[in-house]
Amino acid sequence: MTASAWPRRTFLHAAGGSALALGLTGWTSLPATAAETAATAEEFAGLRAKWRDLILGTGFSPTAEPFRTLLANLGTTARGYLSTMSPAAGSLWPGLIWTDPDPDLDAESYAFSARVNDSYTRLSVMAQAFCQPGTGLTGDTALLEAVVTGLEHLHAEVYHPATVPYGNWWNWQIGSPQALMDTCVLIHDHLTQNQKDRFCAAVDHFLPDSAVAAYTGTSTGANRVDLCRGIILRGVIGENPDKIALAARALTPVFPYVTTGDGFYADGSFIQHTSVPYIGGYGSVLHDGVGRILALLRGSTWELNDPNTQLFLDTVETAVAPFIYNGLMMDNVSSRGISRQGTNDHLRAHGLLATLVLLGQGASPEENARWRAMVKGWLRRDYHYPALANPGLSLIRASLLQGLQDDTSVTAAPEPVGHRLFHHMDRVTHRRRDWAASVSMASRRIAHYEFGNGEHARGYHTGAGWLSWWGSDFGLEQYSDAYWPTVDPYRLPGITASRKPLADGQGGNWGGPRPDAAWVGGTTDGEFGATGQHLKGLASTMSARKSWFWLDDSIVCLGAGIGSTDGLPVETTVDNRHLGTTGAPALTVDGRRQPAAQGWSATFEDAGWAHIEGQAGYVFPGGAKVCAVREERTGAWKDINTGGSADPVTRRYLTLFTDHGTDPTDAGYAYVLLPGASARTTEHRSCDRGWLKILANTADQQGVRVPKLGFTAVNFWTPGTVDKITTNAPASVLIRENRNGTATVVVSDPARQATSLEVRWNRRVSRILSKAPTVTAATTGHALTLAFGDLTAQAGAPQTVTVRLG
Repeated sequence: MTASAWPRRTFLHAAGGSALALGLTGWTSLPATAAETAATAEEFAGLRAKWRDLILGTGFSPTAEPFRTLLANLGTTARGYLSTMSPAAGSLWPGLIWTDPDPDLDAESYAFSARVNDSYTRLSVMAQAFCQPGTGLTGDTALLEAVVTGLEHLHAEVYHPATVPYGNWWNWQIGSPQALMDTCVLIHDHLTQNQKDRFCAAVDHFLPDSAVAAYTGTSTGANRVDLCRGIILRGVIGENPDKIALAARALTPVFPYVTTGDGFYADGSFIQHTSVPYIGGYGSVLHDGVGRILALLRGSTWELNDPNTQLFLDTVETAVAPFIYNGLMMDNVSSRGISRQGTNDHLRAHGLLATLVLLGQGASPEENARWRAMVKGWLRRDYHYPALANPGLSLIRASLLQGLQDDTSVTAAPEPVGHRLFHHMDRVTHRRRDWAASVSMASRRIAHYEFGNGEHARGYHTGAGWLSWWGSDFGLEQYSDAYWPTVDPYRLPGITASRKPLADGQGGNWGGPRPDAAWVGGTTDGEFGATGQHLKGLASTMSARKSWFWLDDSIVCLGAGIGSTDGLPVETTVDNRHLGTTGAPALTVDGRRQPAAQGWSATFEDAGWAHIEGQAGYVFPGGAKVCAVREERTGAWKDINTGGSADPVTRRYLTLFTDHGTDPTDAGYAYVLLPGASARTTEHRSCDRGWLKILANTADQQGVRVPKLGFTAVNFWTPGTVDKITTNAPASVLIRENRNGTATVVVSDPARQATSLEVRWNRRVSRILSKAPTVTAATTGHALTLAFGDLTAQAGAPQTVTVRLG
C-alpha cells in the first residue's frame, strides 16, 4: 500500500477543502458506480470525511504555533510507537501484554484488558501522524504498513468474535471500538473490504445492539453516548445504515433530564455511577461525545431532530459553566480524575472548552455567541496554564480554540456574579467579581467519594465539606501542581474530620459509600446563599452540623454539634494552602508576622484574625483557638492511583486548623473566609463588630445576619425560633431585604422530609408580590406567615416568595 492510494475526492472532502493548502497531490478519483449505489456510498464517504475533520482538525496552518509544536510532538510520539512495535504472541508492544492467565473481572484482569485498548489507541495515534501534515511521518509508507499490521495482529490475537471479554467491560465496548473505528476512518482507503468487514464483525461481537437496548446499568449517561458513538462509526465503516439509525435512536434517553440515577437534572446536577457528581469527568465525556455526534450527523439522513436536544444544549450554561473558573474545571466534580498523574483541573478544562465551541455550531446564534464569548474569557484569564499552551491538546481542539482566539468579532465575557445550588448532587458554587468558591458534600444520595480501578485511594474526605476557592489573579495553581499526592487527606480546606486512619479505598471498590445523613443542601436567591451539611464521617463515629453563608466578599463558616467516640482527635481545617516547591508567603496573626521557616508550627489560643499574603484573610468572631503549621509533604502519585509513578514528589503547605480535641462533645467553630483580602481589610473586618451577627451556632440551628446587606439566613436542623424567624420543621431559610422596600424569602427542605412546613418572619409585610406554587397559604400584616404543602417531591429545591415590606 502507498500513500497515493488515497482517492483525491474523498481526501479533499475529508480535509474540509484544506488539502491543497497542505501541498498534498497525486490523488486518484473515486471509481464510477451506479447512481443509486453512488448516492449511498457518497453519504457514507461524507460521514467519514466529517469524522476525519473531527479527529484531525481543520483550518490551521501546520507551520504556525501552537500547531507546529503539536504536530511535531504527534510525530515524535508516533515514531516512538513505530520503533518499538514488535508483534508477538499476546502483545503488540513489549510491556503491553494482554493475555490474561486467569481471565475474570478482578483488578488484575482490568489491567490486561486495558492493554488491548492501549494498543488500539497507539495505532490511532500513528494513523493520525500519517494523515496530519508536519509530523515528519506524513504519508510515510512504513508507518501505514505498521498500522495495518497492528490492526491485523490485534484482530487475530484478541479482538475477534471468538474472544470472551475479561477485565473491564469499558475497554471492550467503548475504548477499543472507538480507537479501532477512528483508525479505520483515517486509513479507510488503505484497508481491504475483507479487513473492514472483519474489524466491524469484532465490534459487533463486543458491542452488540443489545448494549443500547435498555437505558440502565452501564448504558446510561456518558457511557451511553460512548456506546452509541462506537455503533455509529461501525455503521459508517461498514456502510450499514441500520447501525447508525439504531445508535441515533439510542441517544434519545440522554437528552431529557432525569429525576433519579445517572444523567443531567433540571438544576444542572450531573450524576454518574448512581451517586457521584461527575460534570468534570463523565459529563465532559458526554458533552464531547454528543457534540461530535451532532456534528457528524448534521445534514445527513440520520440527523438528530429530537426536540430534547435543546435540554442538552441548555446544560452548557446550567451545568458546565458554573464549574469552570478562569480556565479550570473544579476538582469537586471530577471524582477519580483528580488522582490521575499527568492531568489537573486546567488540563481537564481544555478539551471541554473546545467541545463548547463545537457544540455552539449546532446551537442558536444567540447561544453560540454567548458561549464563544464565555470560552474566550476563560482562555484569556487562565494565567496558570493557558489552553493553547497545552502540548497534549488534540489538533481538532487546538484548531477550534485558536480559531476563537483569533476571532476579533468575539469579545471575551467576564466571569459572572452569582450563586448556584445543585441540590441533586450536594454541590454549591459561588461566583464574585474577583473570586469563586465551591463546597463539596455527601448525603444519603451522594457518595463521600468514589474509589475504583485503583484510583482515588485517599479521596475519602472530599465530601466532608471541602471548601475550594480561587482568585481572579491568584490561587489558580492551588490544586494543579501535585496537590493530591502530597496533601494531608485529613486536612482538606473546610472539612471537619476525625484523625482516625482510613484504609486506602475505604468503602470498597466502586462502593460509593454514603452517609446516613438526609439534611444536606440549602437555599439561594441567585446571588447569595445558605448551605448546610449534616456531616457523618466515613467509617467514623464523628458527626457535625456545618453551615456556609455566602456573601459579597466573604463566606461565613459555622460548625456545631461536633462529636466523636473514635478515641482520636477531630479537626476542622480552616484552610490548607498549597505553596508549590518554594513558596513561603507571610502569615500574620492578630497583626504579628509569624516565622516563615518550614517545619514551624504554633497554636494561638485566642486568635481574632489571620492573613496569608497573596491569598486570603480569616476572621474568627469572638476569638478562636487556631493551630498553624508550615510543612513539606512528600508523596507519590502511586499512593493514590495504582497507575501513577512511585517517584516521590514534595510540596509545601501552610495549614490553619482548629483541633477540637479527642472525642469532643458538642464542639464548634466560627470563621469568616475573605478570599483575596489584604491584611488591612481583614483586620478592619475583625474590628467591625456590627458587620456580622451570629444568630445561632448550635446543633439545632445555625444562622447569621449581615445588616449592611439586608441578609438573614438560618439553617434549622430542628424546628424553633432564631431571631425573628420561626419554623415548625427542619428547613433552610434565607431573607434578603432590598432597598426598594421589597424582600425575598427563600425556603427549602434539604432533608426532603417535610410533608408540610410553616415559616413565620416577625417583620411587618404589606402584601405578597409573588410566591412559589408550593405555598398553600400566606398571611401578612405585623408578621409574614407562609404555609407550604408537601415539599418532599421538591428534592430540596429552593421555594421563593417576594413581598412588599411595611
